[in-house]
Amino acid sequence: MSKVYSTADVNAHQTRGDLWVVIHNKVYDITEFVLEHPGGEEVLLDEAGKDATESFEDIGHSDEAREILEKYHIGELDAASRVDNHKFDPIRAGELPEEKPSGSALRVIIPALAVVGVLAYKFVLSNKN
Repeated sequence: MSKVYSTADVNAHQTRGDLWVVIHNKVYDITEFVLEHPGGEEVLLDEAGKDATESFEDIGHSDEAREILEKYHIGELDAASRVDNHKFDPIRAGELPEEKPSGSALRVIIPALAVVGVLAYKFVLSNKN
């Protein structure tokens, strides 16, 4: 069974030499990873002792990064401290965001009108010569 921590427990670990974060209600001791982090230690220190779920997801970490993170898993957040309504758009590194289809007919009509206009202009000019 995993050890259970409160937000206060996590908050007590926010220095470079003792750094914990919460991601998706799991507690990670990433002290050993600070110097290896490809994004630099500053970004980790900014999230030290806090719930870093939104920051972690917003940056678009790869599956490999998620596997590395699991090595530092030390427990779960207690029921009173859990947050399940994070606001982020999950995207993995290397993925492109889905392009939402535009229902606008203007994307077709405007270029078609331009072509018709050019053809009409050329036709009028060619008739005058």
